[in-house]
Amino acid sequence: MTIMTFTRHSLDINPGQETDRIIQSLRQHVHQTMRRKGGVLGISGGVDSSVVLALCVRAFGADNITALILPEKDSDPESEQLGRMVAEKFGVEPILEVITPVLDGFGCYPRRDEAIRRLFPEYDSASGYKAKIVLPQNLLDEDTLNFFSLTIITPQGEEKTRRLPVREYSQIVAASNFKQRTRMSMLYYHAELRNYAVIGTANKNEHDQGFFVKWGDGGADIQPIVHLYKTQVYQLAEYLEVPQVIRQRPPTSDTYSAACTQEEFFFRLPFNVLDVLWYAMEHKIPIAEVAQEMGLEEIQVQRAYSDFTRKQRTTDYLRLPPIHLSDPETSLS
Repeated sequence: MTIMTFTRHSLDINPGQETDRIIQSLRQHVHQTMRRKGGVLGISGGVDSSVVLALCVRAFGADNITALILPEKDSDPESEQLGRMVAEKFGVEPILEVITPVLDGFGCYPRRDEAIRRLFPEYDSASGYKAKIVLPQNLLDEDTLNFFSLTIITPQGEEKTRRLPVREYSQIVAASNFKQRTRMSMLYYHAELRNYAVIGTANKNEHDQGFFVKWGDGGADIQPIVHLYKTQVYQLAEYLEVPQVIRQRPPTSDTYSAACTQEEFFFRLPFNVLDVLWYAMEHKIPIAEVAQEMGLEEIQVQRAYSDFTRKQRTTDYLRLPPIHLSDPETSLS
């Protein structure tokens, strides 16, 4: 019987071996299983898409990779700059597809703004107001549930925050999700044009805790890093020589007009803490042992575990494949 030794370094991997394994799997599934010549992916200037780009170039060659930069009017201009930087680093000429006109057609922005104005009547995105959705950030210190708040920033820089009711939250999120679904549609256009596969960029944190849009950024033909915790993605990023400015940039959702990190919007913990606690929970490490190793109180570890469990339970439907109903005659026989 193997006894697992738990430390804060339990997530350390051999990045060279993992890179080789992913590359081999990419080639096998894209070429043999899907019979596609190469891959299409979106690059955002974030560490996940940068790592996947580097892996795909190694797997298929730069000439068989199409990298799309897919900004809209709320996107941080730095995302496009960093996307171009990483594309140049790995020898790929990116394609720019501005999706704002498509989102205008869907009514993405007015649908979102209508909900925001029910809380803040003065809000006007055309006049320079910005907005974001955030969660409480004191996860380890208070047993708080995932109650969302809406923060707006006036043109003068003043921040105002209010608790976000379910109706308004649902409308803002539903409207904002047009962005991810539009990007995925564009990726599939370019993939079908070239007989390529769509390569996803989701990591384990995003997939297993439900930080993705169903049939949006969660839609892809293959997900090469979905088994890796975020901190393991950073280990690959260093090995693959992803530019340091990208590795040091705080992960953002780049969905809302106001700057918003993934920690603020969803995860509530820095990844170097979150990943180790989540790994410990998944591997059933005793809470007392985890608390001692991490320098935390046992109640703090339990709060993190409860948050992970709630997120997984409430987003289970996102990971469900389409349900195919049986033929009535077959099911009755």
